[in-house]
Amino acid sequence: MTVLVVGGGPAGAAVATHLARSGIEVVLAERRPAYRWRASGVFSSPATLGPLRDLGLTTAELERIARPIPAMRLETPAGAVVRLTYGADAGPGSTQPTAVGFDRSALDPRLLDLARAEGVDVRLGVTVEAVELDHTGVERVRLHDSSGVSTMQPRIVVGADGRPSVVARAAGVERATWLAPRVGLSHHRPDDRGDGAVDARMRLLDDGYVGIAPVPGDRVNIGIVLGPRWRTPLRRDGALALADVIVDAIPEASDDPGAWRAPASGRPDAERLAGASPLGGRVTRRTGPGWVLVGDAAGFLDPFTGEGLHRALVSAELGAAAVRAALDGSGSMRGRRRRAGGSAERAAFAAYERAMQRRFVSKDAVSWLVQQFLARPGLLEYAARRLAARPAVRATMGLVMGDLIPASRGLDPRFLAALLVP
Repeated sequence: MTVLVVGGGPAGAAVATHLARSGIEVVLAERRPAYRWRASGVFSSPATLGPLRDLGLTTAELERIARPIPAMRLETPAGAVVRLTYGADAGPGSTQPTAVGFDRSALDPRLLDLARAEGVDVRLGVTVEAVELDHTGVERVRLHDSSGVSTMQPRIVVGADGRPSVVARAAGVERATWLAPRVGLSHHRPDDRGDGAVDARMRLLDDGYVGIAPVPGDRVNIGIVLGPRWRTPLRRDGALALADVIVDAIPEASDDPGAWRAPASGRPDAERLAGASPLGGRVTRRTGPGWVLVGDAAGFLDPFTGEGLHRALVSAELGAAAVRAALDGSGSMRGRRRRAGGSAERAAFAAYERAMQRRFVSKDAVSWLVQQFLARPGLLEYAARRLAARPAVRATMGLVMGDLIPASRGLDPRFLAALLVP
């Protein structure tokens, strides 16, 4: 009973690995023939490291792939600075959990290697052109590679292909978010501070923001998110020139003077600028007869809170459990079409929907609340100054954003009162 995983990013590699460890035959199709930088998350919470260890990454590998980030400094246009940490107020030499900045050029291929080691048939350079579904399951999947077009009929197809997702599109469940369409731009620049633990920065703009996250290899990742008011400058100046202008306008901080100021357009060793639009998306369902969505394909609001990688790995683990349960209850290949979408599968997939809802509904609400503050500069400035002045409130916010305590704590009326009441 073959399972086809569409997409070879962290979510796809993780779900394939979990399934293969259970003895399930897994094919993973990734359209890129080799790793290439694309606009993707590098900043992540401490909670991401546990799932990566469960997949098989060693401590030594994580030390090479993930650079410690003691805190995220939120900086408003009017000058407020909020240093969010993930425990006590972490300083140099602290043993508190830290966020991390990932080297995706090392992480993503390593996760595919782990999948191969578990027996996953990893097929690079293979594009899933179409997924044909009906009310009983998967009718056919059409694939294209260098040798031409082929078809297969997997028992279950897992969409781990981000947005837009070919699986979500085939199921008719993909929708836009309620946020205004935004463009994401991302690239790396050399960082002359070395590979030590230094803070990340989140610089807020008018209708946008810039995230500056240290990553391994003496580099920082510059992630820029721009709302509708930036459409004209993007068309007029081009993405690379506009990125240089935006970054050049960010004030120097005491711990990074000149560290990564050389324009990306003028540095032969700077990684290319990659873009993504639209950034977010939602789905009306994450499962249906014969299909499951994980990672960004299962819905993603905004990269501001740095939760993409953590959510990808958690959804992969929960999605793999659902697929295992569906296959365990479906019996042998005889009568496969009759059993697809049967009671065992429906129960397993319903459990996955509930588990994802329990795990992320509060965090989604917090993320949505953050977006409302971002859209109202006056309110944002007020809240930022309150956070900066109130250590207990700031500590709770850091733990919520880092997925280290239930996100519902950030929605508690007592917390909101401590944040907002004068």
